[in-house]
Amino acid sequence: MSPAPPLILASTSRYRHELLSRLRLPFEVLAPEVDETAHPGETPVALAQRLALAKARAIAQRRPEAVVIGSDQVADLDGHALGKPGTHERAVAQLRRMRGHKVLFHTAVAVVHAGVGFEQAALCSVAVSFRELGDDEIEHYLRTEQPYDCAGSAKCETLGIALLSAIDSDDPTALIGLPLIHTSELLRRAGIDPLRGAA
Repeated sequence: MSPAPPLILASTSRYRHELLSRLRLPFEVLAPEVDETAHPGETPVALAQRLALAKARAIAQRRPEAVVIGSDQVADLDGHALGKPGTHERAVAQLRRMRGHKVLFHTAVAVVHAGVGFEQAALCSVAVSFRELGDDEIEHYLRTEQPYDCAGSAKCETLGIALLSAIDSDDPTALIGLPLIHTSELLRRAGIDPLRGAA
């Protein structure tokens, strides 16, 4: 059996690093340096899918011998994309808009092995219902968690779970930033099985 190709995560996200580590596969981390600006008229789903592929392709061009994982998440409020807030003020504005609403978090994952011409992607959407949040609750959450690097300011794996009334998903890891069920399937197709090693 030939050895498995190197595995690279095209992301500097600590959340995706932690998630991929759960599969107990050795991997490298490289920054894809992709412009994440949405195109005019681009839907949140299309944006997530395009960026996931762009990140994987960017690294795969430099490392064609490797299997590269790219991922992106976009929060979707009534068709409008909500990205990472970056600042406290933007996070407050995002959570005020989302309170009492259902928000879709679209997480796309792409796996590319340029050396053999393999390229596949998947999308996992999570429906998240936000409670009717008071401004004091929003402030306490943001000051405590500082989730300014999270799409839609929602960090559900910690205190952010208290913002919500319901989560509907077929892959609980998708909301954190990398859908491991879909990722595992794409890796198997690319010749890396977390339960077996090289296919």
